[in-house]
Amino acid sequence: MNNEVITIVSGLPRSGTSMMMKMLEAGGMPVLTDHIRAADADNPNGYYEFERVKQIARDQSWLPQAKGKAVKIISELLNHLPPEYDYKVIFMRRQIEETLASQRQMLRRRGEPANKISDQRMLELFRRHLVWLDSRLQKQANTELVYVDYSAVIANPVAQAKKIKQFLSRRLDLEAMAGVVEPALYRQRR
Repeated sequence: MNNEVITIVSGLPRSGTSMMMKMLEAGGMPVLTDHIRAADADNPNGYYEFERVKQIARDQSWLPQAKGKAVKIISELLNHLPPEYDYKVIFMRRQIEETLASQRQMLRRRGEPANKISDQRMLELFRRHLVWLDSRLQKQANTELVYVDYSAVIANPVAQAKKIKQFLSRRLDLEAMAGVVEPALYRQRR
């Protein structure tokens, strides 16, 4: 186990990053979170966010706190990771149509406009972003990357927990990780 590596849980919005953070925490991995964003109907088990992450383009002074821990960073901000650290990125994948439906539902619940940009345009933007990001991450010598499919976690959480344990080369409690997965929260399906 390398306590110098920063484990990053990332993905598009509404792709299961909070669930993965909860799995890692349950498995025994320390997580970097500040609990400022409270649980709600869209993420009843919490968001597992660390507010300072949102300022990573301007402020990276918090990164040493993340060594040996997992921190959630949305995919859009991964291009601001400085090269002086080593990263293991768990990238959550979910059908883009499902992420869009989940995002729309969350915006409606908050009373915000859910259709500022058409789904077709968002699909294009997300797909382009994912291709660019994959290319960028694969080329970085200080970054290891594993993709985890949200629906695979729901269908077989133990198998996906094993995959994560192997990728991280850490002692993790697989049963505890699998035990926090709640299939009933998989609400927007394709």
